[in-house]
Amino acid sequence: MTPPWQSPTPAAPGIPVLYINGHVATQHHWRRVIAELGPQWRHITYDMRARGKSRTSADYSFATNVDDIDAVLAARGASRALVVGWSYGAFAAAHWASRNPDRAMGAVLVDGAQPHDWIDEIDVDGMRKLWRRLSWVMPLLRPIGMAPRMTAEQMAESNIEVGEIARERELGPVLDNITVATRYVNASGSSLGSKGDEQERIRASVHTVVERNPSIEIHAKVTSNHGNILRKDFRAIAAAVRVVSELDRQQQ
Repeated sequence: MTPPWQSPTPAAPGIPVLYINGHVATQHHWRRVIAELGPQWRHITYDMRARGKSRTSADYSFATNVDDIDAVLAARGASRALVVGWSYGAFAAAHWASRNPDRAMGAVLVDGAQPHDWIDEIDVDGMRKLWRRLSWVMPLLRPIGMAPRMTAEQMAESNIEVGEIARERELGPVLDNITVATRYVNASGSSLGSKGDEQERIRASVHTVVERNPSIEIHAKVTSNHGNILRKDFRAIAAAVRVVSELDRQQQ
């Protein structure tokens, strides 16, 4: 079935690189990474449900977002791809690479998919109340691609779900199961809603992943914060893509 955001297109030359967006982001955010890599790659971008140019849906679950990766690749005629995910998209990329070792050429995880039980440290009911309080501003942010066409309740539940997925007992086995070359590009400093050194404690969890799985390494820790990493450190992300692609080529 053709996904709602993309018509089928014939396969194009170049190594397919699929970019998976952050939670409220659109495919537009990848433009600097794409320009840095250049036209010799086959860049595949899309908007997740209710983001950017995509239609709304009855299902915004994480499982559906991972399944949509297959739909996008099928629509683009790509049997294998190197997946690059930022923030929420890094979780989706890690899950997809873990379950598709024969189709994943590798993965680049940009400041996301870090196993840490942060959801246990916050007030979940408070998160729901926060999104309800923010509901008035979301329509104002949608025209500039900074908010999805989701209700406050849907946004809250989606954030809670990713917190549950990020728990060590949930994400750890997924990362341990990855057998393709995977590189982290981690930011520094805070992210929206984080407090104190919370974000750095979350990032520190990646070191235990690297110790357990030789397929995974930290490619770089950059000076950007979580929100501006694609804009300020796109060169480091592009370099990680090149490294992962070369490792895949050597294994073929």
